[in-house]
Amino acid sequence: MKKAMIIINPSSGKEQAMELLPEAERVLQTFHDEVLVCETKKEGDAAAFAKNACEQHYDTVLSMGGDGTVNEAVNGLAEQEHRPHFGIIPLGTVNDFARALQIPLDAQEALKILPYKNLRKADIGKVNNQYFMNVLAVGAIAEASYNVSTDQKTKLGPLAYFVEGIKALATKTPFSLKISHNGGTWEGNAYLLVAAMTNSVGGFEKLAPQAEVDDGRLHVYIFKNISLPGTLNLFPKLFKGELQEHSDVTYIQSSSLAVSSSETMAVNIDGDEGEPLPFTASVLSRHLSVFVPPNENEKV
Repeated sequence: MKKAMIIINPSSGKEQAMELLPEAERVLQTFHDEVLVCETKKEGDAAAFAKNACEQHYDTVLSMGGDGTVNEAVNGLAEQEHRPHFGIIPLGTVNDFARALQIPLDAQEALKILPYKNLRKADIGKVNNQYFMNVLAVGAIAEASYNVSTDQKTKLGPLAYFVEGIKALATKTPFSLKISHNGGTWEGNAYLLVAAMTNSVGGFEKLAPQAEVDDGRLHVYIFKNISLPGTLNLFPKLFKGELQEHSDVTYIQSSSLAVSSSETMAVNIDGDEGEPLPFTASVLSRHLSVFVPPNENEKV
């Protein structure tokens, strides 16, 4: 008897989530005997629901919401003895994990890929005792993302984070940073650290163009100097996927990191404020099986 669980954030997508729910149930019922709907009401609900799905040996968990809902669901699935197949119906502003997996950003289209049962293995990251799918960041520009309002995200989409980041440049200060990685240690002053799991960070799909969802690596960018003129020079390289070639950027690939600073800093985990430094991070390689679009020859 096959069982599926839908974890739905009712406030996602301008309440589009609840409008799509009947169709999501119908689609899952085509290849499951039982479909349970779990509606989130507070922080932590999605993680608890997903963990329960593991313990009850569900076959599928479907997240209907934004990156925050996906992140929580992943935290419930991670390192469990039984991990259901994971589906994503993207209803947020950015939807980085969906972008990286080439899941349609149109929710109706994302539902259509599920019956093909085409799965791809995906890495997830572990930072201290939390899990993440997309990015870790440290620095004032990373912290600026907390100032992005719902209204800004609705009007500007991913550019809302860029606008707040530019504002943060006015009060930026460098901070000391020590990074231990597979190839050694980097130590110095920096303005921003970004460690990406996927090619899509904040909606920019070429920040780490060489990053694959199953490559077992963190793609680390250390921004050693960020002035406003320098930033204007950085952005053409960002859009071309050439950040690692900039003289003010150090690029590292590693399956694990240990990051510390002499200053009081917190790590941004998938866009939300995490624990203070120091932190250790590692990659759980090919840890989840995620529904992705079928190959062309598999389509009906």
